[in-house]
Amino acid sequence: MSEVRAGAPPQVFVVDSQASYISMPTGKKQKWVIDGQKCFLLLLGLIVLGLFIEGFLIYKVYEKTEVRNCKLLHTNDSPIPAIPTSEQQRPFAHLLVSSNQTGLGNVVQWADVGEAKIQKMKYERGRLIVEQGGYYYLYSKVELNAGKECEVIFHRVMKETNAYGEPIELMKSKSNRCWRNKPHKSDDSEGEDLRNSFLAGIHRLEEEDNIFFVVDKIEKLNLGPYESFMGAFLVSQ
Repeated sequence: MSEVRAGAPPQVFVVDSQASYISMPTGKKQKWVIDGQKCFLLLLGLIVLGLFIEGFLIYKVYEKTEVRNCKLLHTNDSPIPAIPTSEQQRPFAHLLVSSNQTGLGNVVQWADVGEAKIQKMKYERGRLIVEQGGYYYLYSKVELNAGKECEVIFHRVMKETNAYGEPIELMKSKSNRCWRNKPHKSDDSEGEDLRNSFLAGIHRLEEEDNIFFVVDKIEKLNLGPYESFMGAFLVSQ
């Protein structure tokens, strides 16, 4: 019987499945992480520095503005304009028609009552007396009953001055509307036709000049306080 020789036995490797493996980072990955952290910290520092610089600049601008305002307040020597008192206001007058028309020469009489007012001027017996020379705006409004047939009524503004011996006519208007009585009235009766006459203009007046108003047939004048009035006020010297 021939003898058989056995070969070398095979190698056996044993694998331990419960062995722990530690993954060691490479040198390249560690460098990237460190560089990223450095960049983040640098960016954060720049943001904080920018906020600090912005706040400092805003404070400086505010400080300069406050200093400028204080200088303007201390260097402005112009006085605050005072509210004009009654003594500083310009002359003016507004008078209402009087219920007692007893003046001579059809001169309209006025009254300082109700809403009427006069300042730095005088009024005597139908005449408005100027105390300060200048250019005045004069006005007069009267309501008339021109009911009689074809009757003409004149409304005038007159001035008396020391430079002339006679009154000077400044303005004039007339009402000449004819009125026919109603058929049931007699021929000698009068109808009613209320007419308004308004005069206004700017005239040069001197100190002590007198202004008065004349209405022909003054008995035709409506004596209501809001129907007839007159006035004047200084426009310029």
